[in-house]
Amino acid sequence: MSKATHNPKCFNQSNNTPFAEVLDRHLSRRNFVKSGLGLGAMTAFAGLGLAGCGSDSNPVTPPVTTPTPLPPPTQSDITLGFNSIPGSLTDGVSIPEGYRAQVLAPWGTPLNDKAAPWKADGSNTSDDQANAVGQNHDGMHFFPLNDAADDGLLCINHEYIEPDALHPAGPTVDPVTGLRTILDEVRKEINAHGVTVVRIKRTNGVWEVIKNDPHNRRFTGATTFDMAGPVAYSDHLVTAFSPDGSQARGTLNNCGNGSTPWGTYLTCEENWPEYFVNKGEMSAANARIGVATKDTRYGWNHFAGHDEERADEFSRFDTTPTGMSALYDYRNEANGHGYIVEIDPYTPNQRGIKRTALGRFRHEGCTFGKLEEGKPVVFYSGHDSRFEYLYKYVSDALWSEADANSSNRIATGDKYMNNGTLYVARFDEDGQGEWLPLVPDTVTTDGKTLGEHLGSLADIIVNTAGAADLVGATPMDRPEWCAVDPFTGSVYLTLTNNTRRTEANPANPRLKNSFGHIIRWDEGASDTEFSWDIFVFGSPANGDSETNLSGLTDENQFASPDGLAFDPRGIMWVQTDNGAKEVTEHTNDQMLAVVPSKLLDADGNQKPLRADNQMELRRFFVGPNDCEVTGVAFSPDYQSLFANIQHPGNWPYSDDATQVTPAGMSIRPRAATVVISKVDGTEVGV
Repeated sequence: MSKATHNPKCFNQSNNTPFAEVLDRHLSRRNFVKSGLGLGAMTAFAGLGLAGCGSDSNPVTPPVTTPTPLPPPTQSDITLGFNSIPGSLTDGVSIPEGYRAQVLAPWGTPLNDKAAPWKADGSNTSDDQANAVGQNHDGMHFFPLNDAADDGLLCINHEYIEPDALHPAGPTVDPVTGLRTILDEVRKEINAHGVTVVRIKRTNGVWEVIKNDPHNRRFTGATTFDMAGPVAYSDHLVTAFSPDGSQARGTLNNCGNGSTPWGTYLTCEENWPEYFVNKGEMSAANARIGVATKDTRYGWNHFAGHDEERADEFSRFDTTPTGMSALYDYRNEANGHGYIVEIDPYTPNQRGIKRTALGRFRHEGCTFGKLEEGKPVVFYSGHDSRFEYLYKYVSDALWSEADANSSNRIATGDKYMNNGTLYVARFDEDGQGEWLPLVPDTVTTDGKTLGEHLGSLADIIVNTAGAADLVGATPMDRPEWCAVDPFTGSVYLTLTNNTRRTEANPANPRLKNSFGHIIRWDEGASDTEFSWDIFVFGSPANGDSETNLSGLTDENQFASPDGLAFDPRGIMWVQTDNGAKEVTEHTNDQMLAVVPSKLLDADGNQKPLRADNQMELRRFFVGPNDCEVTGVAFSPDYQSLFANIQHPGNWPYSDDATQVTPAGMSIRPRAATVVISKVDGTEVGV
């Protein structure tokens, strides 16, 4: 998440036992060496193996590598081929020797001729922004075209905006009232949010944006989306814009991401509640999730009722009930946000779908688990706020390998993502855990049922976090991205930090946790069982014995793990959104790599990262000053790694991402994708 997006207020008022307390007890009961693996290997990220679109203008179903019937390997044969690089504190990126780094698709890059070129003085219009790459890149995924590794579609999330960068002199505000005064500025901000789909090609090792390609498109804070799953067509979504509750406008604060085995992109709505305000009677669900009570985050509601307002484009951000019923106001507008959104990048005219069955909260990433013919499809997602929860969705439909080559990818999403069971995690101190189903007949901690407390399944989904409170889920230290090891099937989760923790538990063992950690688990024999341990603790190299529990050194010290992904070779990539001065005084935000399946004890069981093997975690990339490193994707040949630089301070100076901005020179910063490759053209990371 961004450096400025997290609301400091804690909206979880439950008395559920927090993870840190569980972990504290867990640490006293057992060491961190797991005795076995309960989950087989998942397929090697079918989505990364996509190919398709037989021609530029006629999208077709991309062939997808389907799971092999042979017994899967349990250990990667990959060895990291680079030495850990030093920390860096410059206005340029740092990479290992023998690599190069290119700036690609920075904010404001035109997607078509409707957009004027990006202007350093900030004078681009809202229409320009609607047809150009959005601001503050985050999660992303690469979808190959034409069965080629050097031609594809890059889907990029845009988490939030920086008004002072977006406008020449910052947002224009009335000095007396404090209200916004220029309509086009607000439209420009709304259009800078969302998702970019852009075609890119590689020629002689250099990637370029293909302007005017028919696949290029933007999803913004004003785009119309269809609703699907338990909440669709319910009273919760009825507004003056959508009387039947079938649609919602906009996708906001798109942070983490995911992909599906059938070749679609998943974008996750994270810190969206503060974009809406309710100054009157607010639902329990929106109070629990943190909808604002005084003003919206960027003041978009200030133009409500303006003579030039189009179809209540600004009025909708004020959810205070004003009409005779929901048909006459926007009291339910916020209920259309907080979901996993599915996008088919290969079909330019296909509308995006909000998949309500996967829960409504501040989603940070969405990762599918092990695929097995005849078994359900599983997705994992964290709720990125202090003392919030980890969730799992299990489809009712059973996986069919034929669906990897579906001719209608959104219909396949309907099959697997509209009907299923949403679970929330409880971590127990003995290293075991339980997935608690969020359905009406689940018994709550007070002996009643969720149905008695909240009502129907749609009611439960709209108040997912409140339902998790009631069943006794474990409050965590800001659950963020999940990733699944393609060899062992173990699932990993970044817990970024929580400086407000005053009670420890086994899964969150450190009080005032400034540095974060990565937890992992293996699924059990049933949908409700899992076993867990902690893989690595973030820490400065000079942390004491109670802080540096993983024995990190100058070569791999890190804090606030955030972005997380495995590539199909078994390399896990860890990205940071650091706020701990003990580390930031040594290095900017970074990306590290490790191959977890190769960390074995004498009996062949998986080990965590500790002092005896911490050197296997290596720093691969460091971003420029003031940035967050986030989002990772690969070309299918692994010759290009894509990573995003969000909110840089004084970068990029040129197309060479490693070039440091000259001392004394101030440039207008632009978030961008960085493409990292080897000079010799071989695979990245090995």
